[in-house]
Amino acid sequence: MVRHIEIDAGGEAGHGDAASGSAGGWHPLLPRRPGATKHKLLTEAIIADIEAGLLPPRARMPTHRELARRIGVSVQTVSISYKEAERLGYLSGEVGRGTFVRSRITEQADRFMLDRSPGDKADLSIIRAVYTEAHERASRAMMTMLAEADNSTFMRPCRPIAGLDAHRAAGQQWVARLGVSTDRNRILITNGAAHGLFLAVAAVVRRGDVVLTESLTDHGIIGLANVLGFTLRGLPTDREGVLVEAFETACRSGDVAALVMVPTLGNPTSHVAGAERRRQIAEVARRHSVFIIEDEVYKPLVAEPLPAYAELLPDLAFFVTSFTKSVLTGLRVGYLVVPPQYAIRVASILRVTSWSATNLAAEIATRWVEDGTADELVALQRAEAQARQAIVAEVLGSYVAGSHPLSLSAWLAVPPHWSEEGLVRQLARRGIAVTPSDPFVASEERPAGGIRICLGGRLSHAALRETLEAVRDTFAQLPPIYDVDAIA
Repeated sequence: MVRHIEIDAGGEAGHGDAASGSAGGWHPLLPRRPGATKHKLLTEAIIADIEAGLLPPRARMPTHRELARRIGVSVQTVSISYKEAERLGYLSGEVGRGTFVRSRITEQADRFMLDRSPGDKADLSIIRAVYTEAHERASRAMMTMLAEADNSTFMRPCRPIAGLDAHRAAGQQWVARLGVSTDRNRILITNGAAHGLFLAVAAVVRRGDVVLTESLTDHGIIGLANVLGFTLRGLPTDREGVLVEAFETACRSGDVAALVMVPTLGNPTSHVAGAERRRQIAEVARRHSVFIIEDEVYKPLVAEPLPAYAELLPDLAFFVTSFTKSVLTGLRVGYLVVPPQYAIRVASILRVTSWSATNLAAEIATRWVEDGTADELVALQRAEAQARQAIVAEVLGSYVAGSHPLSLSAWLAVPPHWSEEGLVRQLARRGIAVTPSDPFVASEERPAGGIRICLGGRLSHAALRETLEAVRDTFAQLPPIYDVDAIA
């Protein structure tokens, strides 16, 4: 169904529906509005119909010439409108192929990812750290300590913006363990990794710039593309993440501002870039002066010493990490390492977005870094991840398309005859929440689909096994004939 924008006798826009087989039949009738240019009205119509779902994701738009003829405007008007909608993140132009509707992933993600307590559901939809009695005891001990202490040293001050000196010093210790040796003045305390990612991207990427990432990537960067208005392009990957040749080719095409990626235990496929792959990627970025923003929220879980891009490219790389995936889910504190010349700029953006660092969370993190609790909880995460991945391998076996012994998630291939959404619905009927590929797709060329399951939270090993056996049983069945949409 395509919405026509019609003009009534009074000059106001009304809406009717007309059938159409594709976006190629889209035919908006632009309203008359004093002072509004035709290209502005057309841009508004494009955005409105994308938001309403009338122009579906990945649909091919009419050619510039065809739409101009159809609605009685110049080809230049259509070109300007398409370009503006592309700048705002609603359309994507591909040389030699045409213009396509971009997926608005931030909206889609809400359908698949639970944002509240799942009740009696087995929630495998959200990556989170394992939570055990050891985490509970550590939290209680810290709260007791804070309740009995003089907290004025961190509760009273609201500056420095980037974080108190003691907190940044602890951050310096923490990132050093992750392969980044840096001056504390290059470290900012953030409200988790998502905040750090936003600060890094906002510092070096402008509206309309091209940003590269994995073809299947963490939905956070996809959401940022929608919010900040840059063009996100997904690159093909293998078990080590982004392919060097694909990165090189994209950089040669020009206009690439940054590469944003999760090099260690990448979400959703659990890829891990080896040392040589990282050096090759860094060399390409150096030659083309492209920034690298590495989201290393999972790196504390991997004991193998892997080089950080912030070490390989200190003037071009941002390092993002946090405690939420490796130490404690509710401890939303992160560390952002920035190139020296960007320290002031990023601190200014932090001030505008949140005024200052989160001192209470940073104080807890600092004490845990200093007394060894953070290391103990990371070791516990590693052990639990290994145990849970072993259960996944045993129960789901051949269905596993992407995993790692230390990952908090696994990527499952969709069985023959099933569609992703149909499988998600069927699992939901059995009380199991999972996430299909849609929130992770960053490329216009859709990669092989799958379903992500997450293994953290408070699920016991027995409960996890029972849940995974239910997933396996569902995968082994044929789709129900009454649910046509479940059939691929």
